[in-house]
Amino acid sequence: MTYEEIRRNDEINTYIRQADLSLSALGYTEHSFAHVTQVAEKAGYILKTLGYDDRTVELAKIAGYLHDVGNLVNRAEHSQSGAIMAFRILDHLKFPPDEIGLIVSAIGNHDEGTGVPVSPLAAALILADKSDVRRNRVRNRDESAFDIHDRVNYSVTKAELKINEAHTLIKLKLSVDTHYGSVMDYFEIFLQRMILCRKAAEKLELRRARQGRSVLCAGVGSAPRAGRAARVPEGSHRAGRITNRAEAHCALRLFLASADRIW
Repeated sequence: MTYEEIRRNDEINTYIRQADLSLSALGYTEHSFAHVTQVAEKAGYILKTLGYDDRTVELAKIAGYLHDVGNLVNRAEHSQSGAIMAFRILDHLKFPPDEIGLIVSAIGNHDEGTGVPVSPLAAALILADKSDVRRNRVRNRDESAFDIHDRVNYSVTKAELKINEAHTLIKLKLSVDTHYGSVMDYFEIFLQRMILCRKAAEKLELRRARQGRSVLCAGVGSAPRAGRAARVPEGSHRAGRITNRAEAHCALRLFLASADRIW
């Protein structure tokens, strides 16, 4: 069975729809078809770019599409409940045991609370899921009532996940409108996820660039020399100035595989 057949399955789509309704009632950002489809496509892109076989790429997409069904049960431990639901669904659809095992294991390990990139499939799912930050995930239309998760997602006007041509580095490039949230807000709520992403990158043998760790910023608006790239060393207090700009375009090298600390 293919990813496209999974996407057309009424039973699965009902679970995804109802899971997202539950999260909506709790005030969470969008976890419906836009999210799961984007995660599926990104997970497939990661493994395809790194040269994995077509069936493994297809399984990554299926895992991405199913990964949040556990929210139907409860947000707490949703990766584990989702893995159990996926097992039942895939077994019912007559998937072979080895493929069920790969998908279920990936889903059960995608959450930063308990997840571990136990396989390339799990690593790709983690990277794809944690990089889905974008304005149209915010349901709340009252900006005055935004919490930090709303602010961070709403501030991101563009997000791109790319692997370089040498297949040595995976990079999340964000365009952040700092009128709604700062780059530091992003780190405040996503640091644990980024640490998990670094482990996922290590699993896929993606390594950091030789030129050293940095945040690349091309500032506009009130930034000095608008439009020119400025390299700000990580950990520098100068990085705080980013939050004063009307908008900052930042290539955040967050998924760096090395023995060093993430900072």
